[in-house]
Amino acid sequence: MNTHFPEAERINQLKVCIIVPTYNNHKTLKRVLDSVLQYTSNIIVVNDGSTDTTGQILESYSHLVQIHHPKNAGKGIALRNGFKKALELNYNYAITIDSDGQHFASDIPDFISILEKEGDVLLIGSRNMTQENVPKKSSFGNKFSNFWFWFETGHKLEDTQSGYRLYPLQKIPVRYFTNKFEFEIEVIVRSAWKNIAVKNIPIQVLYDPTERVSHFRPFKDFTRISVLNTVLVCISLFYIKPRDFFRKLKKKGLKKFLLENVLESNDSNARKAASIALGVFIGISPFWGFQTVLVIALAVLLKLNKAIAFAFSNVSFPPLIPFVIYGSLKIGSYFITSDKPLILNMDMTLVDIQKNITQYLVGSFILATVMAILFGVTSYLLLTFVNNLKHKK
Repeated sequence: MNTHFPEAERINQLKVCIIVPTYNNHKTLKRVLDSVLQYTSNIIVVNDGSTDTTGQILESYSHLVQIHHPKNAGKGIALRNGFKKALELNYNYAITIDSDGQHFASDIPDFISILEKEGDVLLIGSRNMTQENVPKKSSFGNKFSNFWFWFETGHKLEDTQSGYRLYPLQKIPVRYFTNKFEFEIEVIVRSAWKNIAVKNIPIQVLYDPTERVSHFRPFKDFTRISVLNTVLVCISLFYIKPRDFFRKLKKKGLKKFLLENVLESNDSNARKAASIALGVFIGISPFWGFQTVLVIALAVLLKLNKAIAFAFSNVSFPPLIPFVIYGSLKIGSYFITSDKPLILNMDMTLVDIQKNITQYLVGSFILATVMAILFGVTSYLLLTFVNNLKHKK
């Protein structure tokens, strides 16, 4: 096998290996391995319980590192075992290439070139999904996956499902929820949450219906992916986005945050004011425990500034909570009568509030609406005033 020595040297210097997970792809496996060997012999083959002639084919490649699963465990497990072996062999990076013949080993140098320029980056091959023979389900699935990746991380990619990737092994997470196809979604989302740059790189792709064997089970695997995305969305809304916001706020300080994220934001004054109004409304409304989820979800739905909306949703921080509850009950008492009128004083207890829950709920929504309008209009006027001062200068 004639190896491209310049590429092989670059691959060795960067400590890169090629992981080839395979399951019943005996028609294309040999061609894939031979094409990769043109560039490097740093190959780890993971035979995920194949029942065809894969075992016999791999006997001819005894010089390559091989992992054999007694039973099919899923692509996620195959990749994770491949990563584990690569780390044991002191590799820093792994390029994964599917064994069904759709990828071209000639794209390996492009992965290496970007790695040399950008360092610890997770690269995903971006396919031309409009070309001939691309299954419609693959195109739809990719768009579906791209949307949820953006929603969960805030980053946009053109292709999130391609199996042709480069992983920085020392940086990506160690523990995962998933074992099968959905692993490739989980790993890029959780890597992005760790502030690892996740980027696309253009690749060639071949969909040959006479050779390609797909093990994707539409109903079962789509259900698994949907469940995973539900979990990831919850983690993102309840933990990741609040965490990132408070980190940014702590790093910048309140004054700098307001300056950069509010005053100098590229959003229009109307959009900023609407974002502030949304945050205040959700912050005062009785959505305890769900405020973060609601404000970010509504900001995305209404195309408002998520950072501003989330910041102002914290208007009900602990010192102000008693005043918010008191004000809600007071306003509610004007609209809802109670058999047991509430005595609004410092002796008010939780039991008193429970007896007047309808007053509280009605008053809370009225207070939230009034304050949202007040904050929204006031902020719009202030932002307009500040902008006019800037233009005069």
